[in-house]
Amino acid sequence: MGISRRGFLKLTGAGLACLGLGDLGLSPRKAMAYATTLRIAGAKEVQSTCPFCSCGCSILMFVKEGKFISSEGDPDYPVSEGALCAKGAAFHAMHVSNHRVLKPRYRAPGSDKWEEKDWDFVLDRIAHRVKETRDRDFMEKNAKGETVNRVETLFQLGTSQMDNEECAVSHQMLRSLGVVHLDHQARI
Repeated sequence: MGISRRGFLKLTGAGLACLGLGDLGLSPRKAMAYATTLRIAGAKEVQSTCPFCSCGCSILMFVKEGKFISSEGDPDYPVSEGALCAKGAAFHAMHVSNHRVLKPRYRAPGSDKWEEKDWDFVLDRIAHRVKETRDRDFMEKNAKGETVNRVETLFQLGTSQMDNEECAVSHQMLRSLGVVHLDHQARI
C-alpha cells in the first residue's frame, strides 16, 4: 500500500479524533445494539429446545409472517446462559440454506451421478435392503450355542435432529430386528 507521509498523518489524526469521540459519549454501541433488534422487529418469539445434543439448550426462534427468520440462545436458560455451540449457532442457517438437500438422492451402483428420487422409491429400497441383509445374516445362536437373536451386519448411527421420543422408537424398532450396533451422533 503506497501511503504518503502526509496521508499517514491525516489517518493518524482522524483515528485519534475518533478515539476521543468515545470519551465524549459518542459511542456507536447503542446504535449497534439497536441495529441488531431491527432484524427481529415485529417477529414472534418462540422458545424451543436445540436438537443437536443431549444438553437440550433453550433456543429462541423468531418467526415473521410465517417465515423462520432468526434464532439465538436463550439468555434466561441457566445452563448455557444464552450461549450456543457451533451447531446451535448455525441452527437458522442450516434450515434456510440454499445448499440444503430437499429431495432424496440416489446413486446407482457403479454410477457417478446422483438422481433425484421420490420418497416411496427410497423408503422401499431401504426396507428391501434391510430385510435382505437381516434374512441373510440373522444369528439365532452364537458359537457357544446360546440364543442371541441378532444381526451384526446392520448398524445405525442416529442423528442429532431426532428428539428423545424418536430415538426411543428407532432404538426399539432396530432392537426388534436384532440389530446390536447402535450409536448416536450426539455422543460422538
